[in-house]
Amino acid sequence: MCPALSATRGTFAPSPFFTLIALALAALFVRLGFWQWHRGVERQAQGERFARGADQLLDVGERALSEVPLFQRVRVSGTLDGAHQFLLDNRSWRGSAGYEVLTPLKRPAARTLLVDRGWVPFTGSRRTLPDITLTGGTALTLTGRAANLPSAGLSAGRAAPGASDPWPKVTSFPDSAQLAGALGEPLEARILLLDAQAPFGYARDWQPPGISPLRNFAYAIQYWCFAALTLIVWAVMSRRRKA
Repeated sequence: MCPALSATRGTFAPSPFFTLIALALAALFVRLGFWQWHRGVERQAQGERFARGADQLLDVGERALSEVPLFQRVRVSGTLDGAHQFLLDNRSWRGSAGYEVLTPLKRPAARTLLVDRGWVPFTGSRRTLPDITLTGGTALTLTGRAANLPSAGLSAGRAAPGASDPWPKVTSFPDSAQLAGALGEPLEARILLLDAQAPFGYARDWQPPGISPLRNFAYAIQYWCFAALTLIVWAVMSRRRKA
């Protein structure tokens, strides 16, 4: 064998400490990859449920929306309470900042249901809220999808509606209990995403919540590549040249 080639190849003598670090790091990347992959599968299933929800329109009558599948398209009747509305802050529409409008729908023999009437643009000042005046008070029937309230990725983004704030109350990623407390009456745990063709709404193009599952799958593959790269670097760094 050529002496120069032999000297270049050297001997494989990994350090125990370096090996433990490399294996731990590779295991972490593999675990993160599987976590992202499972999240992608969950979001894919959620998207399929969202698509199936439009196949049939259910009349829920006096039933709670929690009794029907998530994202199911339903028909509900009641009276919209335009005097006590919420503006969900930190909501965007096609890249523009704004609010989503939550209006209570008072039902004769069931809990009040919050209707998400869609998105309105930010006025440019927190002191000037968009005009979401709703007049009337007559009984009506609306259609939309049963959904959960939007949730924040970080608790720092949450802000409950202020008890002393005037109506409409601005809030960011509240839970149902906080909204019920501000309204002073029990609320349905779920909300209604008002159909795009239904009246009394604003900008609406409802999509399954969260990012695309393809992005989760891409993150998973990326993490697994990091795991492989970690082991390759470990193998290369563990090879020592012969003296």
